[in-house]
Amino acid sequence: MYPAPFIAVEGPIGAGKTTLATMLAKEFQFPLVKEIVEENPFLDKFYEDMEQWSFQLEMFFLCNRFKQLELIEENYVNKQQPVVTDYHVYKNMIFAERTLSKKHMDKYRKIYHLLTDDLPKPNAMIYIKASLPTLLERIQMRGRSFEEDIDPAYLKTLIEDYELAIEHLKQTEPGLPIITIEGDHTDFVSSQQDYQQIVQNIKEQVL
Repeated sequence: MYPAPFIAVEGPIGAGKTTLATMLAKEFQFPLVKEIVEENPFLDKFYEDMEQWSFQLEMFFLCNRFKQLELIEENYVNKQQPVVTDYHVYKNMIFAERTLSKKHMDKYRKIYHLLTDDLPKPNAMIYIKASLPTLLERIQMRGRSFEEDIDPAYLKTLIEDYELAIEHLKQTEPGLPIITIEGDHTDFVSSQQDYQQIVQNIKEQVL
């Protein structure tokens, strides 16, 4: 565990990761580091043809998150300063395992470990769990053009992949506090009571 909180907010596409991370950063007056999403030049192509463009997409995300983690280490972890991010770097493996061919996955796994094994990892995690209808509704509400063609079947498998990934993290990082939020029944945007319950859980388990 790092002396200062390094909190990652995670969940499938549309779960509300960035929204909650932004709210918590403001709540606790912690710096916020957001992943680069819309700047990825392969997103549109990926949702049109996942098999053709998945490797380029995942490598772009990995390289950007690698650079962000380097800056997090330099600017916050080494200075014992808190920070909130809207992702855990392990999400790279969640998405890559689903979209890459075996040949590409073998290469990707080696690059992933080479880049990330010696970089800091969050010492607390918030996992937003949500069903397919909830994710589809939230994706539609935010209206990103590149998500218009997203396959619901892909989202469904992603939900399952996240569940497996969380169990993996619990086993491989037993000291990592993971606060699970039931996204279908928790409206942290509109309900102040729901949001304050999350804040209280963080105070009790992390701070």
